[in-house]
This record gives sequence, structure tokens and C-alpha cells, in this order.
Amino acid sequence: MFTSPSIQNIAPAILKAQKEIGSAVKGSSNPFFKSKYADLGAVMEACKEAFNKNGISVLQPIETSDNGITYVDTILLHESGEYIKSSMKIAVKADNDPQAQGSAVSYARRYSLQSIAFIPAEDDDAETTRQAVIKEFRPASNVTPTTLKCSKCKTTVNDKVADFSKSRFKEIYCMNCQPK
Repeated sequence: MFTSPSIQNIAPAILKAQKEIGSAVKGSSNPFFKSKYADLGAVMEACKEAFNKNGISVLQPIETSDNGITYVDTILLHESGEYIKSSMKIAVKADNDPQAQGSAVSYARRYSLQSIAFIPAEDDDAETTRQAVIKEFRPASNVTPTTLKCSKCKTTVNDKVADFSKSRFKEIYCMNCQPK
């Protein structure tokens, strides 16, 4: 991560924006995994208004390093001129495939923005893989798994929802019971 020499104006502006930023809506489908995920548009929609309201614009230029590696830079630029920048390498299977390159750029833009803006959205593709690994893992016989429950309605919640809820509301809530 790179920053301007001073971040005294952008840091509190990001804090204010993050208090307003919600989750990215999972509105796109992945037919391969039969799952839903938040696409780039949903991630942008989750943060753009809050950032702009607090004097922050988001830039995502594509850069190529001297050694030929291509990156997506995600830059939070404050109206004061201060900035915070993060870079993500673009991984493409075939350099001569424009469709693969476009997909890789979109993927890098989505995850970079989601990361730098701290936007909660579960990637079902990764979650499916994670669940497959968990099913293969067999805990020691003396370990009892903990079931996480919503503080209000007592429904079971997964680890990610529980972690997000605890960090945001100091208690575990399911998606339906989280305060607005």
C-alpha cells in the first residue's frame, strides 16, 4: 500500500465513509458453481456514494511495471490531494485472449475495491471451495464444534456473518436481524 506523505485529511474521511458503507449485494450468478456473488457494479454501488459524500473519489487505472507485470491500482483520492493506493496483480491464463484479460481486470478491480473499502460480501466461489476443504477436515475426537447462533432469533449463522456482525454490532446477528 502506498500513501501520500500526509493522510490527516483522508483518514477521517475514510472512517466516515466506512460507517456508511454497507454490504455489496450478491446479484450475479456463477453457473459453474451454481452460486451468487457481488459483481464489480455491486461493490461500486456499495461504496461510491459514501466515498463521494466524504470527498473521496475512486480511481482504478491499469499499470504495467518495468518487468512487464500488469496491475490494477485502486486509489482513494481525497479532495485535499491526499491518497491511499493499493495494487493487485492481474493474473491471466492466456495473454492473447482478450476475454480472459477483461475478466481478470474486472476480477482484480472488484477484489481490490472490496478490500481497500472494507466492503463485506462473501464470494460464493471461494466459499464453495472453503466448504469443500472443511468437509475433508476431520477434527480431533475430543473437539466439540461450536454452533454460532443469532442473539435475537437463535438461528445458526456461519463464521463470516458472525465475524462481521461482532465487528460491526458487538453481537452475533443473522442477516435478517442485523440493525440497519
